[in-house]
Parts: sequence; structure tokens; C-alpha cells
Amino acid sequence: MALSFTMKMAKANIGIVGAGIIGLSTALNIQKRLPSAKVTIYADRFDNETTSHGAGGLFRPNVEHLLGVDPDTVTRWSVEGFKFYSSLASSPEAATSGQMIMPGYVFSNTPVKDPLYKRLVYSFRELTAIELQKLQVDYKYGYQVTTVITYVPVFLPWLMVKFKDNGGRVEKRTVKSLEEFVGVHDMVVNCSGFRSRDLVGDKSVYPVRGHLIRIKAPWIKYWIYTEDSAYIIPGYDEVSIGGIRQKDNFNLEIDPKDTEGIKERCYKLWPSLKEAPVLREWVDLRPHRDPLRLEQQVIQYPSGPLKVVHNYGHGALGITLAWGTSIDAANLVVEGLTQPGSKL
Repeated sequence: MALSFTMKMAKANIGIVGAGIIGLSTALNIQKRLPSAKVTIYADRFDNETTSHGAGGLFRPNVEHLLGVDPDTVTRWSVEGFKFYSSLASSPEAATSGQMIMPGYVFSNTPVKDPLYKRLVYSFRELTAIELQKLQVDYKYGYQVTTVITYVPVFLPWLMVKFKDNGGRVEKRTVKSLEEFVGVHDMVVNCSGFRSRDLVGDKSVYPVRGHLIRIKAPWIKYWIYTEDSAYIIPGYDEVSIGGIRQKDNFNLEIDPKDTEGIKERCYKLWPSLKEAPVLREWVDLRPHRDPLRLEQQVIQYPSGPLKVVHNYGHGALGITLAWGTSIDAANLVVEGLTQPGSKL
């Protein structure tokens, strides 16, 4: 009997809503836990249409931007993420997965005291006054940090290929309600990000509008991040500069004032960027929730109950925390399938 149940669980039928970094990472981790399961991703936005596509990809976790989550849990998620990204960065897969080991600088006018990422990254040290003077930056404190950068325009397609190679299925579709999956899937994982406001009525998800500019600056071989939210992050063949954090701003159009503000801050930080041609700009709404939602739920619809695992609300830490939270989401799927009331 137990063996029969285990075999049925392995062949579970699971649906995932959302094809951004959270949805794809969750899908791969479910396939890892349940190799024989049928896993289908539903989304109406893929690859460069997703919010994830515009992320800078700098691995630099901090507790301050993740309210309501126990610091030990954030640390565990971050450890799993760095283990995954760093292993890719030092492997032949890096040529197609998008990870790069890269040194950079953090600048601020207040001291950075024992940040979470200090214990994870390859190196972390405070710059001397002489080094700050040589770098010609207008900040009191500076830190040299070597970490992993994930170039998301390459990483998202890589994840999708892995998912499909493992037998995963994809359906382009606008999901209007999770009730559509009652009687269709044994379990549904909601990775819909900002869409969860409408999909499951979660109005605690709020937008933090982001804006970055991708430029052609092949001479930049290092990243920079400041306390003023000015950043310079190299990718494969382009550099991202930004950025902004505008809470509760729903505007998806490029605002020329924001564009000029980003250029002004980044050009002041590194004047040679003025010579770099602009390739394109990106604006989207990062889905924030305090705390991010990672939990099981059985939703009672008129057509019947539906087992759901939620994994959304990561905001600006989506790339950093995606792998760690997706491991937990996959564990919750397995746990939920074994609970009484499962259709298996």
C-alpha cells in the first residue's frame, strides 16, 4: 500500500502559474524531488516579457529589504542560492547559464556593518582611505566584494531548456483564477508575483517600480552599488545601470525624468559611461510582499478544493532568493501531496 502511494505521488500532476525566475526555479526543484511527476507551467509572459528579465542579477542578499522573514531563514535561502549560482559560475555550464564571478565595489556614507552576504561571497573587505581617494568617489566608505552576477537574459532561457529537457510542459495562457485547475492538477504552485493581487486576491502584494538602462560599455569589468541606489552591473555583452525603487507606482511607461536621473547618478559615479551608447531601457513592477509568501493552502472553490503552494513576493531579491525559496516550495509540494485528502 505504501509503495503504491509512493509510486502515485512520484507521478503526480502539478501545475505552476508563472514563468519568471521564481516559477522556473520552482519547476526545476519539483522535477528534482519528483522526477516522474507531470509538471506544466502556465503563463502569458515568457523570457523578455517577464519582470525577471530586467533584473541586474547581482548576488547581494540583505535582511533590510525582506521584512517579516526570520533572518535565519533568509540566511538559509541565501546559502542555497549562492551554492547554486557559484557552482554554475565555476562550471562549463556558465557559458550558457549566465553566471559570472566578478569583483565590484559597494560605496556608502554610512558603514556597512557585517552584511549577510559577507559570510557567503568570495571576498569582502573594507577599502582604505587611500584606495577611496584613488577611485575618486564621493563616499566615506567603500568595500571590495567578489560575488556572482547572473545575466538573466541568458539564464531564463537556460532554465526553460532544462525544464523541458526534464519532460516539463508549457502552455501559454492567461490564468484568471486558480479554480481553472480544480480536478486538473493534484497540486498548483502559484508563482504569479504581482498578478497574485488579482489571481488570489492578495492585496498585500505591492509594486516597487524599477527602471534600468542597458548600455554598450565593454570596458567595464566590475560592478558598483551605492547606498543611493545607483548601480553599474556588467552582463555578457552589455552593462546595466540604474536604478529606482518607487513603491506603489503602477506606471509601466518609461519616464524621461527617471532616465535622466539614472544617467546623472551613474555618470557622476563613473564618468566614462557618458561615452556608452544606450541599447534599451526596461521598466517593470517588482512584486513586494512583507513577508514574501511561501506556504501551503487548500482553497475551497465552488467546483471543489484545490491544493496550492504559494511562492511569490520576493521583490528586488528575486534572483538572489529564487533558488532557496524554490527548494522550500518543492518540499511543500511533496508534503502537501502526502496529506490526507490528496486525490492520488
